[in-house]
Amino acid sequence: MRIHQLAPEPDEYSYVFGGRDPQLSVDPGDIVEVSTEDCFGGMVKTSRDLPSETVAFDRLNPVSGPIEIRGAEPGDLLAVHFASIVPARDYAISATFPHFGALTGSHETVTLQPPLDERVWIYDIDVDAWTATFSATRSDHRLVMPLDPMHGTVGVAPASDEVRLVVTPSTYGGNMDTPELRAGVTLYLPVNVPGAMLSLGDGHARQGEGELCGTGLECAMNSVIAVDVVKGAAPAWPRLQNDEYLMSTGSMRPLEDAFRISQRDLVNWTAELTGMDTLDAYQLVSQTVRTPAANVCDPNFTMMAKLPTWALHDASVYGGMHQHLKAVSAKYRN
Repeated sequence: MRIHQLAPEPDEYSYVFGGRDPQLSVDPGDIVEVSTEDCFGGMVKTSRDLPSETVAFDRLNPVSGPIEIRGAEPGDLLAVHFASIVPARDYAISATFPHFGALTGSHETVTLQPPLDERVWIYDIDVDAWTATFSATRSDHRLVMPLDPMHGTVGVAPASDEVRLVVTPSTYGGNMDTPELRAGVTLYLPVNVPGAMLSLGDGHARQGEGELCGTGLECAMNSVIAVDVVKGAAPAWPRLQNDEYLMSTGSMRPLEDAFRISQRDLVNWTAELTGMDTLDAYQLVSQTVRTPAANVCDPNFTMMAKLPTWALHDASVYGGMHQHLKAVSAKYRN
């Protein structure tokens, strides 16, 4: 196990998946300490800094990377374990935008209603207390909330030499914006090009399911990841695993198609792990699944399908990769 650092300069961030040379090359089993910027590139610092006037659209959601994982080949599975995700600043930003969010007309869902006001909220972050403080902008209401850091955007290079803006989630990962992608989780991604070319960013100090207004508590992060490869095991869609659940994702419009993708993948995964036929797995998943929305406002919506691990008895998932990377991360911390 080797430990690497990736801390891009402002002009080194990427805004696409695919088509870029690696910033760092590592081996399977290595640890990477990664610094990431917030979705505004650190440009929004006060409630007066309106994002639409401060950040160009094609400079939203900068990601750190790509990271080349040596030996990863198309058809393999890339496992990314998040050992820790910690806010790098004492504040986070959230905002409402004209024509963006789940409860307003947008460029894709056109209505005659007036656009939402653009407004910025500044959250005080206290890492020592592990809290974020909400302050209403038109009243004196305040609320102290626990931190729940996650990465909204994690992905690899797409197949067929395609280059995609980071804001769109799809089969390669991308801007899935699921709160499930927190510390302690292992993310499984399909390898589409040699080296996989992993990138990540868009840290949220916390976010509700669905990312209703279109932004979480957007925050720069210092994260630690462990990476490994399973040969020939590429999933069709990104999958996640923690100690309690297996999770499948689906990213598409309309929302019910994202739902169907995630549920079908979980049914197929369950059948594969247990040896059951498809309809038996369908029945089991139907009675045990949880279905949180990840985001309902990105260019593609993302849905999650979660199966409790107790439903699978002692099934081995990718040869125990999640447990292996947890152990690797524990050695790093010690």
